[in-house]
Amino acid sequence: MPHDRYISPFSTRYASAEMQYIFSEDNKFRTWRRLWVALARAEQKQGIAITDEQIAEMEAHAEDINYEDAERREREVRHDVMSHVYAYGLQCPKAAGIIHLGATSCYVGDNTDILNMRKALELVERKLLNVISLLADFADRYKDLPCLAYTHIQPAQLTTVGKRATLWLNEFYMDYEEIHHRIESLALLGSKGTTGTQASFLELFGGDASKVDAAEKDIAEAVGMNRVVPVSGQTYSRKTDYQVVSALSGIAQSASKFAYDLRLLASFKEMEEPFEKKQIGSSAMPYKRNPMRCERIDALARYVMTDALNPALTASCQFFERTLDDSANKRIAMAEAFLGVDAILNILLNVCDGIVVYESVIRKRVMAELPFMATENIMMDAVKRGGNRQELHERLRQHSLDAARHIKAEGGENDLIDRLCADPAFALRKEDMEVLLQPERYTGRSAEQTTAFLSEIIRPLLQKNADKLGERYRLTV
Repeated sequence: MPHDRYISPFSTRYASAEMQYIFSEDNKFRTWRRLWVALARAEQKQGIAITDEQIAEMEAHAEDINYEDAERREREVRHDVMSHVYAYGLQCPKAAGIIHLGATSCYVGDNTDILNMRKALELVERKLLNVISLLADFADRYKDLPCLAYTHIQPAQLTTVGKRATLWLNEFYMDYEEIHHRIESLALLGSKGTTGTQASFLELFGGDASKVDAAEKDIAEAVGMNRVVPVSGQTYSRKTDYQVVSALSGIAQSASKFAYDLRLLASFKEMEEPFEKKQIGSSAMPYKRNPMRCERIDALARYVMTDALNPALTASCQFFERTLDDSANKRIAMAEAFLGVDAILNILLNVCDGIVVYESVIRKRVMAELPFMATENIMMDAVKRGGNRQELHERLRQHSLDAARHIKAEGGENDLIDRLCADPAFALRKEDMEVLLQPERYTGRSAEQTTAFLSEIIRPLLQKNADKLGERYRLTV
């Protein structure tokens, strides 16, 4: 690997080889040749004078791309598509005259982009399903474990660890639905010609529009697509790119929220991401266990969310039937959105496969706050014993303020229960308080909601996609 020039970290550190290949030049140019073969076959079927021998010659060289010839030609003509038409023709002298017949550059460029986006979305969908599977198991395992719930990052009431995991899980499920919808909605550009009117193909087929439609349908079927866009200029609408990257941005948003939550929980020492035996947390502080995986998720998510603006701006300024100011931006923005989300999902697979839960710390933190959260139950119990609700409410308010002041101003432990037991207005014994301070009494329907969500929504989805599950990812950096 050269060390004297810029190399994208997506290539060296973050994105998988599988995703990188989808956006590689090799995959792109092989796809171009698949499309040229499909075009020749479709045209032959509709009566154009293309021989089986010419098609066989093209098929024989569909995979062995002569890059040096194409690169040399591009330096001369400054046109990548025509350079590869020329290079293909050198390998296929009998077919050279019919390669790219009737087509414009976007026939190979745009159709390849759609096919590659579909492959990339299917890879994203597969990895996302595996993240969902790991989180579902985690949620089920900890559905009954009480923990502090927060509003405004302040302790509010209790939830369970598993119920909180369903919040992460639900957002990833929403992302799955959007990704799946995008896969199902993708349509090939097809063979639309220079301005989308199919004039060149109409001329080629002697004015027979039915042959134009039939050829386009055959091309789509040949590359595994069941839809083509109904109308277009020279390109498919760049809103398609925006919709796809917006779906990827949704995954980045969900992943970022998950990672921020886990980083906060790590600071509370309640939960943390996996930490390997020889991993170094800090160059200066040997004791540290920095949440580097989740920090990387948040960093990459920020990049992907920002990247979603690129296709939005591109879609907004595509004048009339075609401009070329989309190309340079699109080459970078689309690929890197996918590479970024691929990297995020790889890290998520690793983290969700080994989330560490410190149950004793969680319970200690619950018990430190529970007396405040239990005050309503304490008040109701005291009323049942003959107390006055309004008077008890005021005494509870004052005792709570005094206990909070003792904690914050004096650094003491939460002594609210001792204060209440010493107040004859409540007529409560220590044993009564122990019953009232069982955390499980304050988690509401957390466990029930978790079970219902998993059984009604998530498990059916995972069962339907069982052949895609079982994926793990080992980080190398």
